[in-house]
Amino acid sequence: MVDAQAAQSGWTAAQTAVVVVAVIAILGGVVSASVTYTLNQRAARRERQAKAFAEALNAVEDYAEMPYRIRRRRDTPEARYDLTDEVSKIQSRLAYHQALLQIEAPEVAASYAALVRATKIQAGRQMRQAWQQPVLTTDADMNLQVRYPRNQVDAARGTCISSMRNALRRHRARHAPTLPTANSDQPQIPRVAGEGDH
Repeated sequence: MVDAQAAQSGWTAAQTAVVVVAVIAILGGVVSASVTYTLNQRAARRERQAKAFAEALNAVEDYAEMPYRIRRRRDTPEARYDLTDEVSKIQSRLAYHQALLQIEAPEVAASYAALVRATKIQAGRQMRQAWQQPVLTTDADMNLQVRYPRNQVDAARGTCISSMRNALRRHRARHAPTLPTANSDQPQIPRVAGEGDH
């Protein structure tokens, strides 16, 4: 009866099928585009966060490296000025990254603040000691043959990296071990004689 009425009004089952297929195709395209857009936005956010995390960690490493740079300073007022200016710039970068993480990734901000605090305490003490050492005068002296300890920095760094991994929500990376930096305290890794001397 319905087919008879549709036939009388000039509308056929074939036309209905064409309309239904077209609507399904349009809806499928919209859903597909929406899903693709959402996934692309999520990937872009993850990439942006990963970059922000890496830059934040880089600022910490720059601060932790300062005792070595101070120890190898030239004996000129300009060199002293340049080093103190560099420390100020790094402090500014650390503050910037702390604020950025509070905005972009609040779940990471506390562990990053703890990392910055540990680095300032441990490396800050080492910087004071480095300034009190005599200026190095020979090329041979530049190989300090001693590493400044990083145990507090490394512990806080490991916690911070775990927070960052969780924030990125990458399941396979969550359980990966935190890799040491070149200057990390890693007693379980045997050192080759002469390797790692800063």
